[in-house]
Amino acid sequence: MKHLLFAAALLFAAQAIQAQEPDAKSIQENAKNYIRQGDYPNAILVLNRALQNNTDNLDLQKDLAFAYYLNRDYVHALEVAKGFPERKDADIQSFQILGLIYKGIEERKEAEKMYRAALKKFPSSGVLYSEYGEMLWTKKDYNDAIKQWEKGIEVDPNHSGNYYHAAKHYFFTNDKVWSLIYGEIFVNLESYSKRTAEIKNILLDGYKKLFTDANIEKNQDTKNEFVKAFLDLMKQQSSFIAGNGVTPETLSAIRTKFVLDWFAKYANKFPFRLYEYHQQLLKAGTFDAYNQWVFGTAANLPAYETWTKAHQEEYNKFDYFQRNRVFRVPAGQYYQTAK
Repeated sequence: MKHLLFAAALLFAAQAIQAQEPDAKSIQENAKNYIRQGDYPNAILVLNRALQNNTDNLDLQKDLAFAYYLNRDYVHALEVAKGFPERKDADIQSFQILGLIYKGIEERKEAEKMYRAALKKFPSSGVLYSEYGEMLWTKKDYNDAIKQWEKGIEVDPNHSGNYYHAAKHYFFTNDKVWSLIYGEIFVNLESYSKRTAEIKNILLDGYKKLFTDANIEKNQDTKNEFVKAFLDLMKQQSSFIAGNGVTPETLSAIRTKFVLDWFAKYANKFPFRLYEYHQQLLKAGTFDAYNQWVFGTAANLPAYETWTKAHQEEYNKFDYFQRNRVFRVPAGQYYQTAK
């Protein structure tokens, strides 16, 4: 009897100890908390311990590789992550983490090989196209970089990163159209980040660039029918710009006329979510506020603040709507052909 009681006590104690041991998910959450706090060594310690009992757990391995990467221990990070591409359960994040590590050690050849394999497995991943393009850009392979960003826009039209990079790329070329199109889509997909402010400056300067030459079609890809339609309507406003300059107010007036003409002439041929959104704002009486939001802070911050105070009801209506709506680009609205 005593032996049975002793055995039962040992079993109970073992079960109690096991119950106190955290499972993989709780360990992973503890590690993520350490990562958020910037305590990477503790995150690494916790994850390594967890992997002793879960040697093949991909989520734990990804977190460990990422923690090593953040701790700038690229040797151990690569040691953990280099096998990710061969795993059948490798996901997009696996390739992203390995890409970060290759970037950290400037191993571009292996990175390029890895991204090609990743995109073969995930051919519709906008984030992989975006990051592959970034890597190619660091190699100064600008032509291939923009090809990746364009492909990312085509297959995954709601990933903001490709628009961000493509808008910057086109702004520094002779092109006057696509930096404006992609830049404005970007600020609607990613409306309140540091990158948003950067692209708003590019949009304002891009419109100045558009109207600098009286012949706005000069050196542009007018064989592309979407580009030709855009320039056809914009050039009709050139005389207005000449007398008033490029300001949030003049751009609002020009773009109002542009949207009205677009829906009269081109909307059936080129359905386009951005211009549908412009039309929606026009009908709501908040298009001026939207243009102030896009261009005002870049043009003149004090003037923008003065405008919002003088038009407080309109601006508050727009601001509430902008923050509470989800801007989505439908598949099939891709009109860039010069890749």
